[in-house]
Amino acid sequence: MKAAVLFSGGKDSTMALYKAIKEGYDVKYLVSVISNNPDSYMFHVANIHITELSAEAAGIKLIKKVTEGIKEEELEDLTIILKRLKELGVRAIFSGALYSKYQKSRIDKICSNLKLESVAPLWHRDATEYMEEIIDLGFEVIITSVAAEGLDQSWLGKRLDKVLLEQLVKLNKKYGINVAFEGGEAETLVLDCPIFNKRIAIIESEKIWYGDHGHFIVKEALLEDK
Repeated sequence: MKAAVLFSGGKDSTMALYKAIKEGYDVKYLVSVISNNPDSYMFHVANIHITELSAEAAGIKLIKKVTEGIKEEELEDLTIILKRLKELGVRAIFSGALYSKYQKSRIDKICSNLKLESVAPLWHRDATEYMEEIIDLGFEVIITSVAAEGLDQSWLGKRLDKVLLEQLVKLNKKYGINVAFEGGEAETLVLDCPIFNKRIAIIESEKIWYGDHGHFIVKEALLEDK
């Protein structure tokens, strides 16, 4: 069955892509919705421009759509894309939803209206086990934004590994943050994974800190052989 993946370049959408391929779906397209609203309710914003490299690394065509990111109205832009995908023969839409009922319910509704299958392979996974799987599979993941108590500027640009995961588990016990960042505590970028033919190398980056939250901005990157 032909499929498309709602794709931000972060760990969840990349894992959704990984699961789709492993489950035998014919993934024809990655879909990146580029929001002009940094506080979009639906779409990942940080470093969304890197999805062009991610798509090339995966060898899958990228479809992009700009939205103003206005609450609920941004769903109309997503509907336009999914209609186009259906016309192109896509029958299943994958998303990296973990716990967000807001996101999943709206994707499900749009897909239902268009008679498309909505697939969320990560839905309600145990957060710690999920992060362990990402590490064990060899995903190279960096943190590109933080916005939670216990996550300071030093976390920006850090790579996800077993040691970092142990720290997150401790912060979960102390502050209650979601270990997989599903509460918006942080955002991520995947530089490499088993389904990439090449690795994303960061050439230039910048950390921006606002006092209690911040971003790791990739200003220049390229693909390199693995």
